[in-house]
Amino acid sequence: MSEIYYTEEHEYIIVDGDTGTVGISDYAQEQLGDVVYIELPDVNVELSQKDEAGVIESVKIASEIYAPVSGEIVEVNEALNDNPALINEDSMGKGWLYKIKLSDESELEDLESEASYEEYLESLN
Repeated sequence: MSEIYYTEEHEYIIVDGDTGTVGISDYAQEQLGDVVYIELPDVNVELSQKDEAGVIESVKIASEIYAPVSGEIVEVNEALNDNPALINEDSMGKGWLYKIKLSDESELEDLESEASYEEYLESLN
């Protein structure tokens, strides 16, 4: 069964076994506006939790993407190279960014559950 976690920087990670699928939350893509460019990490790169993993650019702003957990990049969403707008269309589905093999599952404890992330978003308004 998959579990979803969030960072306060609005990345999500859907964990299935020892691999997580990372993207930006619906809230983040709404704040960015139309995404026009994405720079993804390279496959086989090792990242530590909170390392910069890439850059996302919209018509409004450029923003860094951070690794929610430590691990090795095992796959990137190549479809985003040709169509970064997939992030706006379906950020939690077709607009995922990369997959990471977790090296320390205990880091998930540092992240927000779906319920606590929703509370965090309400505090921003």
